[in-house]
Amino acid sequence: MRGEGTVRDLTCTGPLILVNAAHPLRVPADPELVELEGGVQLERRAAAALRACLRTVGGTAGILPVSGWRSRPEQQAIWDDTLAKEGLAFTQSYVAMPDCSEHQTGLAIDLGRRQENVDFIRPYFPDEGVCRAFRLAGQQGLLCSGDNCGGVVAASWRSTGR
Repeated sequence: MRGEGTVRDLTCTGPLILVNAAHPLRVPADPELVELEGGVQLERRAAAALRACLRTVGGTAGILPVSGWRSRPEQQAIWDDTLAKEGLAFTQSYVAMPDCSEHQTGLAIDLGRRQENVDFIRPYFPDEGVCRAFRLAGQQGLLCSGDNCGGVVAASWRSTGR
């Protein structure tokens, strides 16, 4: 028996959720969230994959979770605040519009190198040391969306747990 619903319907539920400007969330996600360091939240299975990857590369001391799950109002506030401070071109490059952000599913996290004054919108994640090791360990269940994550420029390291 084939699954019910269209491909578009099937990419909007479960652990395989396609979210970007061309495929906005049609219904709010209701992930089972767990808390990481600093109050950052992530879907339970994605958090387990992240923790495993960080342990594998020895990254718990050098890599910081910057931003994980966001509600729609929080995504709207980030959009509005960045727009007011940085302008439209910057905002469209670095911030997804509400309902177009993987963060609203609980399956995306932005990571940065642990340091003082981490930039929330563009955390620093160099291609060296433990950050490089983390990038190379993507086979642990975390996938970087590449140079373009959901229609915005890739965060220094944006991971989507699958």
